[in-house]
Amino acid sequence: MSSGTNNPYGASYGGQMSSTMTYGASPSAAPVSAAGPAASYIKDTTTAAFTKDVLEESRRQPVLVDFWAPWCGPCKQLAPALEKVVNEGQGRVKLVKLNIDDHPSIPGQLGIQSIPAVIAFVNGRPADGFMGAVPESQIRQFIDKIAGPAGADQAAEIEAALEEAHGLLLAQDIDGSAQLYAAILQADPDNAKAAAGMMECLIALGQTERAQQMLDSLPEDIASQAPIQAVALKLQQIEEARKLGDPVALEHQLALNPDDHEARIKLAKILNVQGKRDEAADHLLLIMRKDRSYDDDGARRQLVQFFEIWGPKEPATISARRRLSSILFS
Repeated sequence: MSSGTNNPYGASYGGQMSSTMTYGASPSAAPVSAAGPAASYIKDTTTAAFTKDVLEESRRQPVLVDFWAPWCGPCKQLAPALEKVVNEGQGRVKLVKLNIDDHPSIPGQLGIQSIPAVIAFVNGRPADGFMGAVPESQIRQFIDKIAGPAGADQAAEIEAALEEAHGLLLAQDIDGSAQLYAAILQADPDNAKAAAGMMECLIALGQTERAQQMLDSLPEDIASQAPIQAVALKLQQIEEARKLGDPVALEHQLALNPDDHEARIKLAKILNVQGKRDEAADHLLLIMRKDRSYDDDGARRQLVQFFEIWGPKEPATISARRRLSSILFS
């Protein structure tokens, strides 16, 4: 597991992200607020206590889980800002911190591959998340989204525009989606989420070569961001799917032998490329229910890779991650 700063909430529109960050603070340090001891809102947890501290507690109010490690520089950078915003919320959300070195099982099962990573649990299930050492302003936006908005601001408007463009893409209004992404890129050429969305539009139109050309033309600092990396991985999987065979033939194999897990994984990869994300997830989750040991838990690893492509806010990701959580913690 590596540390990372890629952040799916990192796009700005017509402005710059705050670069004010605090270095060197302990990731487990919990400042005391005027409202009382920070321990009332922030605590450490363990693998054994995860169900009580996170799953059960999140039925009362949202719980943010901070996956961190002592050696992780960005974790130390994120912790003070994250704890400050949680404490200022005075119970809107609670923060639970899990040291992945001491307790690697749960982050591994949930597909946490880069830290710091913060996953929000609501009603006992993962609801949303972000990665990287983000500034306070973005933490507030995230908590507002999970616990309820504190008020409209420019960032919220941009997030709404990006959501609208994504919704148009899902509704197959490719032209409308592309126009909205183009408008965002005109105002902010470095907006990674809008660039990723534009490439998604090209892919939806079957213009994968143009999408690849756009990817290859991006500056390294933009190309390395999470939304762009997800599209890059998607393009790789499109190329791989071309070599996996005929989906109709694979479905016929599964009709004859439902336990042909190799054929089922191939079919899931093809369905993913076709945009049938829920169906792709269904096949992988079925394998997990039948045989977690197959291909060294290969179905879960493939599903986690899909999550990286789809993004944490994609409905298919949220739905599949909830069902994955049910399997892992049942």
